[in-house]
Amino acid sequence: MKYKVIGIGDNVVDKYMHTGLMYPGGNALNFSVYTHGLGMESAFMGVFGDDDAAHHVQDALRQIGVDTSHCRHYHGENGYACINLVDGERTFVTSNKGGALRENPLVLAPDDLRYIAGFDWVHSSLNSYLESQLATLKTLGIPLSFDFSVRGTESYFRQVCPFVDFGFVSCSHLSEEETKNKLTALYEYGCKNVIATRGHDGVFYYDGEISLFYHPDYIKPVDTLGAGDAFLSGFLMSWLLSSDSHNAHLNKSSRIMTAMEAGNKLAGKTLQYYGAFGYGKPFC
Repeated sequence: MKYKVIGIGDNVVDKYMHTGLMYPGGNALNFSVYTHGLGMESAFMGVFGDDDAAHHVQDALRQIGVDTSHCRHYHGENGYACINLVDGERTFVTSNKGGALRENPLVLAPDDLRYIAGFDWVHSSLNSYLESQLATLKTLGIPLSFDFSVRGTESYFRQVCPFVDFGFVSCSHLSEEETKNKLTALYEYGCKNVIATRGHDGVFYYDGEISLFYHPDYIKPVDTLGAGDAFLSGFLMSWLLSSDSHNAHLNKSSRIMTAMEAGNKLAGKTLQYYGAFGYGKPFC
């Protein structure tokens, strides 16, 4: 079965300072691209500027086949982040914090909501400036996933978590004990299923009852950019596909572990090329 999924929120170009190439990216946009590659009917709803970066991202999405019919367009800079790579590990140097999206956050109109209601899954992120719209989105009754990245305060988690079905948080900078405490905290703030990624040190899952750990094989990275987004995309689509009647016999723990394996497989592929999904172009 081909499900319809949509990423709502951030898009950027990642400018590689050491090569002079920019690559399309952004958590919500990457979700749309990765799930399209997994055979889903995917769409992206976000905000574009009108500079060369914006045109490059839109050209890439047209070539890939991701629906952008409900995106907004404004005069000004598209979102960008400046990146350095050291032994395959990406380091963020600076950004314009979303550019046109930061200046013109999405406000969902009735037509947008009718459009989104036709999807089976919605994904967004901490960088998407969508917090004020989450309550409205949840009235549609569609599962919502959310990437918290490495940031977020207690007040932010209290605001967002009650609307999140699957929350992802990066914890490579935390110890194992601190990671488990973070999982428990996000669950208690209202997030129904919490997944903490720690790079090659493994993935933790918690839903208030089930605690699971998955340890991936080490893969030497060409470029780690996008690996976390690929993991969550593979994880979520495995979970969504396992919800059909053919998999009704599987218990939740089995479905979660299978989803972790699927996420790891997609992340492993992403580690082997530059940019979140390629499409590099020189920038000035």
